[in-house]
Amino acid sequence: MTMTNRQPQLSIQNFQKIFKTGDGVKGVSLDVFKGELVTLLGPSGCGKTTVLRAVGGFQEPDSGDILIEGKSVLKVPPEKRPTAMVFQSYNLWPHMTVYDNLAFGLKIRGRKKEEIRAAVDKVLHLVRLPGTENKMPSQLSGGQQQRIAVARALLLDPAVLLLDEPFSALDAKLRLEMREELREIQSSTGLTMVFVTHDQEEALSISDRIVVMNSGRIEQLDSPQRIYDHPESLFVAQFIGRMNFLPAQGEGSVVDIQGRRFAVERPVEGAVTAAIRPEDIVLLDGEEAKDQLSFQATIRQVMVLGHYAEVTADTVAGPIKLFVPREQAAALEHGQSVPIGFMRVTAFHR
Repeated sequence: MTMTNRQPQLSIQNFQKIFKTGDGVKGVSLDVFKGELVTLLGPSGCGKTTVLRAVGGFQEPDSGDILIEGKSVLKVPPEKRPTAMVFQSYNLWPHMTVYDNLAFGLKIRGRKKEEIRAAVDKVLHLVRLPGTENKMPSQLSGGQQQRIAVARALLLDPAVLLLDEPFSALDAKLRLEMREELREIQSSTGLTMVFVTHDQEEALSISDRIVVMNSGRIEQLDSPQRIYDHPESLFVAQFIGRMNFLPAQGEGSVVDIQGRRFAVERPVEGAVTAAIRPEDIVLLDGEEAKDQLSFQATIRQVMVLGHYAEVTADTVAGPIKLFVPREQAAALEHGQSVPIGFMRVTAFHR
């Protein structure tokens, strides 16, 4: 999506929250624009949930400010903030029907009965669960309960919808379906969403932008494509996607890996770590193998993973993994020596 100079829907300004353990968030600044889905991604304890809870009003910052639609919300209690939160646990009231669970927030806001009925009906269609209003939460599957939890948050018409690992309790297939549905809901409503996950695949598949966090700080804030193709630090390269790491020597705009020199985007000097994605390593034929940039690789293992295979091999530079088409993998066997080439190399200071 295109960003202009308009005012951000959510602005987190130099947010800091340090716990007694020394962990926490150390000066995070982030603008989220209207209609954008931004994901906070990182390992456990990196601070992503602390940031989300602070936006929702469940965590008080030590310093910094949080603005929603240009106004500071630091003094506003959670229930009065223009936010709604969807948690990992569905938090539905078990003694209430689906309808009453959904209508509750609107009743508190003094909406008329027919208005509530129409809003509940609309949101149930949006989350693809029409006709479930008279059911109890216990009669629904986990995925259905989570959809009702999302519907309840949508009914509050928040300026920012906050989602804290909402799909992590679901099985893999259901998680995939829920991701797609959330993206569709976001597209059709134009809602601004901040999503927290430690699942990189989830982040890459649904986000407009990803905030990669590490030890309470932002390592990189970028589009999913740029995060994947152009990681700015060794941490991001290690955390996002699969990557091979080999020792190398930086010589400005090239790196030397065992006497083979590869161009790199960012100039580096001295001892560095070269990073190569498995899909950027290719099997070469006899003619191509004469190129001075090729390596001989000894096949150690071939694992067929559907339409492609993951091949583990040993080279003079170190062990590597590469992805090859299933048909090509059928001809490979343990101990076989094959020539390989690196299509793209990135390098980081250690």
